[in-house]
Amino acid sequence: MSEMAILMAAGLGTRMRPLTMTRPKPLIEVHGCPMIETVIDGLKERGVELIYVVVGYLGEKFLYLEHKYKNLHVVYNHDYQSVNNISSIHTVADKLIDTKYDVFICEADLYLRDKALFLCELTNSCYFGKMVYGYSDDWVFDTNELGRIIRVGKVGEDRFNMVGVSWFRSSDARILGQIVKDAYNQGSYKDLFWDDVVNKNLDKLNLVVHEISCNQISELDTVEELAAIDDSYKI
Repeated sequence: MSEMAILMAAGLGTRMRPLTMTRPKPLIEVHGCPMIETVIDGLKERGVELIYVVVGYLGEKFLYLEHKYKNLHVVYNHDYQSVNNISSIHTVADKLIDTKYDVFICEADLYLRDKALFLCELTNSCYFGKMVYGYSDDWVFDTNELGRIIRVGKVGEDRFNMVGVSWFRSSDARILGQIVKDAYNQGSYKDLFWDDVVNKNLDKLNLVVHEISCNQISELDTVEELAAIDDSYKI
């Protein structure tokens, strides 16, 4: 089955200011490469055929990607300032509803350390997750005895934590597009993360956790976290 990817790159990146005052967070360089390009390169190495980059804040800064990468398209999320990240998935909901592809959905502000992250065999719709022992106030997954995800939400103990990458079989991607579109039409969507919609519809989506190691990918939220990986940002 062919694959496409959706990269969410619309956010303001406020926790990484002042670096993001003039540059969107996914374009911040780590060891000389914009974070988003580490993700794109990994997807391309896998053979992903089509990539949509959903942008908002300083969206024009991403346009060079259309020239650098074949079959990559920049799509504007016009609601990014007033609606949570459900708006980015809503921007491409029709593409999901009509898709013939299996679909990766990735945060764009990730630093991919290991391209092998994307070279795994996937057979079931899944969130990529890293095991965190002890308490976590991050997004986590509860699973049943069969490994199926039964909750996607914040706070947990000894749980797989979200890393910003998920993969949906085409049949589940079509369902996802429709439930996001339906949520958007119900009026109380502005504060929703798209993962909240997934959580409310786990009876319709057969999702498991695909385990990764903690050193394969990093989500960098602050300048301090960035400096811990790239010495050039140390003061």
